[in-house]
Amino acid sequence: MTNAPQGAPSSALTPDEVMRYSRHIIMPQVGPQGQRKLRAGKVLVIGAGGLGGPVALYLALAGVGTIGIVEFDTVDLSNLQRQVLHTTADVNRPKIISAKEKLEAYNPHVNVVLHHAPITSDNAMEIISQYDIVVNGADNFATRYLVNDAAYLAGKTLVDGAILLFDGQATVYEPGQGCYRCLYPDPPPPGLVPSCAEAGVLGAITGIIGSIQATEVFKKILGVGNPLVHRLLLVDALTMEFRTMKIRRDPNCPLCGDNPTVTELIDYDAFCGSPPLEMPVATTA
Repeated sequence: MTNAPQGAPSSALTPDEVMRYSRHIIMPQVGPQGQRKLRAGKVLVIGAGGLGGPVALYLALAGVGTIGIVEFDTVDLSNLQRQVLHTTADVNRPKIISAKEKLEAYNPHVNVVLHHAPITSDNAMEIISQYDIVVNGADNFATRYLVNDAAYLAGKTLVDGAILLFDGQATVYEPGQGCYRCLYPDPPPPGLVPSCAEAGVLGAITGIIGSIQATEVFKKILGVGNPLVHRLLLVDALTMEFRTMKIRRDPNCPLCGDNPTVTELIDYDAFCGSPPLEMPVATTA
């Protein structure tokens, strides 16, 4: 299921929007013009789970006009410890349907575009080309490398995040200013880094990192502040320490370096040594 994003809304804010976004509009960094920028924004969120959920929720609450969601999984009872877009009543339903219902319940002014399929080398460029900013909430290395490469090749800003146990990280990649491969040129051997399903994750850390990712999206759309470009924010919730590590574009990077060898999307399951994802069977009621 894929719905095309609609065009940008008209320039005038309605009385309902003025009241709804009043706490934004009185901010000097936003104002009426900034709120119209948010409404005209088109943001793609990869995944409607632990990270994608709070990201999409805050984008909708803020009035980002078009929110695309790529998701193929169904809601599992174990998701409810951290995935804020889903409730007990949604178990066994498609996450993407649950997410759309919640986002539209919070804000009927937003256009939630559904891409009900795994993102792959076959569809990534077509999907990503429709949006201004991509937010990566993927929980596996194959998808993370795929989204990174596709966003770079499409010339899109990528807001990246990751979580595990009590730890999280976030950064922003602008085309030509570095990418995920500069930081991690090669994926780890299969099985070396445990997944959240294997090692666990504190539910609240997904909200912390997801909120940071949403904030970076707002700053990009509004053109304010200092984005997390060239900086990797590391969060340790056990000590509640936030550290920033400087990162730079690697001239030897196979994707964004001086002599790139990755010029098109590849087989990322083979690259990462992971099995391909399969579409689950789900009910919609």
